[in-house]
Amino acid sequence: MSMVSIIITALFTQNFLMVKFMGICPFLGVSKKIDTAAGMGMAVTFVMAVASAITYFANLLLGESMQYLQTIVFILIIAGLVQFVEMFVKKMLPSLYSALGIYLPLITTNCAVLGVALLNVQNGFNFIQSVMYGTFAALGFTMVIVIFAGIRENIEEKYVPQSFQGMPIALITAGLMSIAFMGFSGFSI
Repeated sequence: MSMVSIIITALFTQNFLMVKFMGICPFLGVSKKIDTAAGMGMAVTFVMAVASAITYFANLLLGESMQYLQTIVFILIIAGLVQFVEMFVKKMLPSLYSALGIYLPLITTNCAVLGVALLNVQNGFNFIQSVMYGTFAALGFTMVIVIFAGIRENIEEKYVPQSFQGMPIALITAGLMSIAFMGFSGFSI
């Protein structure tokens, strides 16, 4: 698979939020403000990119005979990375830390982060391809969550019937965005 193909796939045709429906919890929970969504996106991007690199080598170390430990090892690696990110954000960006709240440590259980590590193995990606896929999958996550936050901020200023206010209009918007991203599914390089 070429690098351009990996980038287009990760960003658009197989976007983790809009096509694979992974990482929905932070997508819905942290997308009320663009700043918070961008902060979550940066944290997820760091964790996914570094996790892709480390899990590649961890998978090589496990070998064929210990593949049954793969998921456990990947989760431990991701949890360690998230702890590092949480400590960094708490120390350097306390306002972002308080805005993200419980969603920052929940990156550990974000299925998109584990999903990218497992998909790297499943697709047989080499080290560079794994890191590229992880990075651009996270950038696709960031792109979608920031766009969604912008739409939600805009909706807050508009009239919405009472029965659709809050989460109902957010879910309708997410569904429409998903339909738009599924339009990319026929696109290939």
